[in-house]
Amino acid sequence: MSSRTVVIGVDSSTQSTKAAVIDAVTGEQLAVGRAPHVVTGESGARESDPEVWWRALGDAVAAGLKESGLPARSVTGIAVAGQQHGLVVLDRSGRPLRPALLWNDTRSAPQATALTASLGGPDAWTARTGSVPVASITASKWQWLRENDPDAAKGAVGVRLPHDFLTERLAGVAATDPGDASGTGWYATATGAYDPELLGLLGLDPALLPEVAPTGATRIGSLTEAAAEALGLPAGIAVAAGTGD
Repeated sequence: MSSRTVVIGVDSSTQSTKAAVIDAVTGEQLAVGRAPHVVTGESGARESDPEVWWRALGDAVAAGLKESGLPARSVTGIAVAGQQHGLVVLDRSGRPLRPALLWNDTRSAPQATALTASLGGPDAWTARTGSVPVASITASKWQWLRENDPDAAKGAVGVRLPHDFLTERLAGVAATDPGDASGTGWYATATGAYDPELLGLLGLDPALLPEVAPTGATRIGSLTEAAAEALGLPAGIAVAAGTGD
């Protein structure tokens, strides 16, 4: 059994992280490790500390490998699927400036309404992004942040989705995929790129955003030494772009 090579698929959801250990040859699921998250807030607020997601990822990976009975050296790749739409703002060291605004945080409903009107209505948004602003999408949350926590918005040197944040921790590369990007409200599904006019409307510098990989399966880098030490995995294994869930 120890001669098997495996990959790890991580599901970082709202309430917990799951790490599936998958046979790299047969696709058989060998084990699943789990670790909880903490969600805080009331009166429509729903927030989580992204550092908790990172620690949960490590705990879930360790639990999955323990259940599988396989050594860490058998792992050849890892990728993350994460809860969509949440907003993570980072400082220069790649650490969160504040708790993440989750997809189910409804405080951004007024901003969603205003954004919809600002572009001329729902049809204009659908034509450009494939969706209409609601409280859950990232653009609405960014607007809420600008209005309600301007220091965090102005101080951000990185704007990420939850799965982007974790992927960057793994590979040291700021990357997302088209699937998760399509839920932001600033990605044009027709062109496969960020929409400059929408970014201008949102006051969002494109330099703060991750590059969009061609697909979630695209290898965007390798596990860094720091991430390998934190997770107990071999440095240099493949890291794929992953996606939202």
